[in-house]
Formats: sequence, structure tokens, C-alpha cells
Amino acid sequence: MSQHRHPGAPGRAGAVPALPDLPEATVARLPEYLRALHNLAETGNETVSSEGLANAAGVNSAKLRKDLSQLGSYGTRGVGYDVALLIEQIEYVLGLTQRRAVALVGVGNLGHALAGYDGFASRGFRIAALFDADPGRVGEEINGLVVRHIDELPRVAAEESIAIGVIATPAPAAQQVADQLVAVGVTSILNFAPCVLSVPSGVDVRKVDLAIELQILSFHEHRKASLTALPTTGGSALTALRGGLAVSESQEAIGT
Repeated sequence: MSQHRHPGAPGRAGAVPALPDLPEATVARLPEYLRALHNLAETGNETVSSEGLANAAGVNSAKLRKDLSQLGSYGTRGVGYDVALLIEQIEYVLGLTQRRAVALVGVGNLGHALAGYDGFASRGFRIAALFDADPGRVGEEINGLVVRHIDELPRVAAEESIAIGVIATPAPAAQQVADQLVAVGVTSILNFAPCVLSVPSGVDVRKVDLAIELQILSFHEHRKASLTALPTTGGSALTALRGGLAVSESQEAIGT
């Protein structure tokens, strides 16, 4: 079948916007496809096979085809996907056809780095305002923006039509900041603070905890090391849990 636009996608005059009800796992992969597609476009590629795009995005090609079919995009047999059109489709579904205004709260080391990151603009986002509660940071200029006091959030959120809030404060302050963002109408929050936020229904929170990611990688390192340390001949491999009993693999297998 030939590739076609999703109903309501840009480029169809008079079409009524209609978004597919996508699984969260698919939504999480779409930005990876979009990144790969932009890289392909920048290097002059007009079409790409499902295998080529899957390799560039680091996913299974069958999974990619299933994901894209849910957008109404099937590619063309023997040709593949039109890169420019697929970029348009994914950006439409992700809501990137308009640049969304973002407020960043907390300009410590992490917040300062986020405020200075130029990659947001190329991905459809505009850091519209920076906030902090520390008077010593208020007035500081970062990447062309002046840090405002958090008390100015209601006025600035209305003026800038803030759509997304980013929390980069210490954990003890994060919940209060989340409450303030919700109070001014922000319904999407990216939380870098190492804590769980309590928000009303209808408010979406994505948590980014770098320490947790490192701990997960530590598990994989530990597992790889334990596998290489297993005896190769004779005896039974023992699994010992700290503070618990050591049991053999055969005992685990039969539940004894």
C-alpha cells in the first residue's frame, strides 16, 4: 500500500484534526523515529526503508512498522517511507506543529544547563521563562532570558501562554512548585527533582531521575560481572542474597 497522511494531518485542506489513541510505548518511541528522520533529512535522504529507519532509531523493524501503521503510514513497497512526509506526520501527532512555551523553575546547576540547551528550539519548544525562589539568582541572565522570582509565575504564565513546566529544584521544594504550576493552568510537567509529585487528575507528569538511571545501569554491570564469575566446571552455582540464605540453582528450580 502507498503511504498516506493521517486524517486531519497538515496538508489536507478542510480536514478535521483527529489523533489516534496510541499506546504509551508507541508514543515513547515516536521521538526516536523523529530524531532519526531529521538526521536522514539533513544528510539528503528523501526515502528510507523500515529496516533503515529501525536501525537508525535503535528499534525492531516489525515494531516500527506497527507503530507507524497506527499513524496511517505504511510506506511504499520497494521504496520505503517518504522522509519529509513522515516527519510531518509524527510532528503533527506529537503536537509539534506549534512551538510550545516552557517555564523552567529552578536554575541551580541542572536548571542552568537546561536553560542553556539550544536543542529545545529545534524540537518544537521555546523556553519562555526562568524562575527561582533564591533572590541571589533572580535577575541573572541565561541564554538571553532573565531569571524571575517564582512569585511572578501567575503573570508570566498568562503573558507567555505557558504550556509545560519543568521542575529542576531540590526535592523539598518540588511539590510546592508543582502546586504553583497547576494553579496557573499548567497541565504538563517534566520533573527532574528526585521525588514523586502529587497532582490532580488531568495533569501529566514525566519524571527524569538521573540517579535512578545510573542505578539501573549499575544493576546491569553487576549482572554482567556475576555471570563472568560463575564457575564453568563442577559444583553448583550458588546465588547469595545479602542478609539471606544461599541457595543452589537446582533448589530454586524445584522450589525447595
